[in-house]
Amino acid sequence: MQIKASVPAPEAQAQPAAATKVVLAGKLFDPYTLELLENQAITICNDSGMILEVTPFSNNGNDFASFDGEVIDLRHLTVLPGFVDTHVHFFLHPYAETSWDDQLTKESIVERTIRATVHAKSTLMAGFTAVRDLGTEGAGDADIALRKCLSGPGAIIPGPRYFCATRAIAPTGSYGPKSSLYVNKEGIDGVTGVEVADGCQECVKTIRRQIGAGADWIKIYADYRVRSRVSEVSRRVGAASMATFDYDELRAMISTAHSYGVKVAAHATNRKTITYLLSSGVDSIEHGYDMTAPDTTAVELLEEYAGLKTKYVPTLAAYYTMTQGQGEIWDHAVNTFKAALELDVGNIACGGDTGVFAHGGNALELSLMVRLGADWKKVLRWATLGGWECIRSRTWEGKVGETRLAQVGDLKEDPRIVGDNEVPFGVVRRGFIADLIATPGNFAADFEGAVSAESIQFVMKGGRIYKRDGLPLV
Repeated sequence: MQIKASVPAPEAQAQPAAATKVVLAGKLFDPYTLELLENQAITICNDSGMILEVTPFSNNGNDFASFDGEVIDLRHLTVLPGFVDTHVHFFLHPYAETSWDDQLTKESIVERTIRATVHAKSTLMAGFTAVRDLGTEGAGDADIALRKCLSGPGAIIPGPRYFCATRAIAPTGSYGPKSSLYVNKEGIDGVTGVEVADGCQECVKTIRRQIGAGADWIKIYADYRVRSRVSEVSRRVGAASMATFDYDELRAMISTAHSYGVKVAAHATNRKTITYLLSSGVDSIEHGYDMTAPDTTAVELLEEYAGLKTKYVPTLAAYYTMTQGQGEIWDHAVNTFKAALELDVGNIACGGDTGVFAHGGNALELSLMVRLGADWKKVLRWATLGGWECIRSRTWEGKVGETRLAQVGDLKEDPRIVGDNEVPFGVVRRGFIADLIATPGNFAADFEGAVSAESIQFVMKGGRIYKRDGLPLV
């Protein structure tokens, strides 16, 4: 008897995946115009994650009834570009948990890196789709490897776009941790919070080495508490922030970095240091809380600042957290920020020095700005478009949106043309990457509630959804 082989039923022919998806936004914040636009449809390329079109739709949404791709209905929410925190330290956690010295000298690189991965996810879930990490603080070049784990379609862990500065730079004797036994020795057990460089030649060599190692940014400690060792007998002298590098060293570092298309961020608090940095073309001033001098005011320095491209990153959240909103440093930070508001200084970016306080609580910086009198619409601009303007490479200047789209080719055909940190973000317009967040909050009535991590119901980075209906998907 002949046995017939059974023939499996023919499988249904696989349908080709849709080329695009659409996000329906009940309201959409535009950082350029500061408007909340009603009923906007955002068309996104599934392959590249780029925004192809933003158009109005009718309130009932029937315009997309026959659309063959995914329709993400956020008509009940306000959609914004993803927030940008321009000053984080993923390899630190709150000092209220463990002191800075103990984190550097008692926590292993493995522990600190594992913590950094947790911080990355918390940051993304809070609606911050891009960050600039301004130094590993004793964790060496671990941020370069972390950036690889966060990047590309095959990212190992969820997190924001990650721009890193590897080891910050300071001269001999100015930074910690400092041994109690060997007071003339740099660091403890070989751990230093920065890379030490002295003199123009060594400073230039350090810049070149860090750029060659993969740094997106250079971070310089341009002033600091250099004489902290005398605090036991002279508290005021020990706490005073003074210039670390001389003018020639600063100029050499900044011009060298710029020659490679790399930007420079400077930790700077006092007026004299900031004046040197501005004249050298530094790209961002971190902190800047003490811009006054005996014969000047913060307003006078900020008047010079207003005509430059240099970004001012106040890091109010760090000082508020450390001082509980009291004391001389906090008062100086508040007065300087209010002076910037008075002059309507527009070149501000939001960076909280996050790590001093909890990752995921990044929006505290935005909230403090509004508490101190800033227009909430401008704060949203500083936290989105301002962030992109700040942390993008110098080689990007003037190349955004459709201009960039035309220069690199048809991004929707080949997403490999650009890398994670090469695409434009910070605005929801054609030619920008689809880094989107959404909240049900009312910015005018309760700004802090609207931007809190708990209120962020939706997070998309590069066209991929990471949080929906308030729940993480990864």
